[in-house]
Amino acid sequence: MTRTAFDPSFEELPRALPIFPLGGVLLLPGGRLPLNIFEPRYLAMFDDALSTNRLIGMIQPVEESEEQKVPKIYDTGCAGRITAFSETDDGRYLVTLSGLIRFDMARELPSDSYRLVEPDFTRFREDLEEDKGDIDRDRLVEVLGAYFEANSIEGDWEAIEQTGDERLVTSLAMICPLGAPEKQALLEAMTLTERAETLTAIMEMATHDADGESEAKHH
Repeated sequence: MTRTAFDPSFEELPRALPIFPLGGVLLLPGGRLPLNIFEPRYLAMFDDALSTNRLIGMIQPVEESEEQKVPKIYDTGCAGRITAFSETDDGRYLVTLSGLIRFDMARELPSDSYRLVEPDFTRFREDLEEDKGDIDRDRLVEVLGAYFEANSIEGDWEAIEQTGDERLVTSLAMICPLGAPEKQALLEAMTLTERAETLTAIMEMATHDADGESEAKHH
């Protein structure tokens, strides 16, 4: 991923991280996630982040517990830095969170409002460097075409062709309409090569399932 002058070094990463649990939403290092913040506790969380290091952890609730008052969350998330925000007249924040580095949750910390964790960034130190791994781009694009067709998604193929490998895989992983377990598998893929292979396999499976449903409707 491309670093900016405002990004913290590994040594500057915080020992406590506020988290925003959101199902089916994926943030990856190098990705940009738009957020619409309106709940009072999350408005307070973003106020606190803006006044300190601007870092927020995105993490998914485990699907079965989403409706619980304090949902169980996955053990791995991604820290992002607030790189843009605006206020609305009706009291919301429109925020852009830029993915920085993944983390494992060492433990959850006591907090009166929003949830706070002690993050362990150790396993993902290389997220702060550019991943130049190889991907089977031709295969990925071929499977992507079938996936888009099966899901009636319009693709900007000229833009896709001009996008570099790392940004392409990151963008597709974040925007494709996948379930929480699939998004989590993409998050936890350690390298660009592994993430591209995982994404290709997930889209192949989803396309096969969609084709099967279509055939069943016509019988």
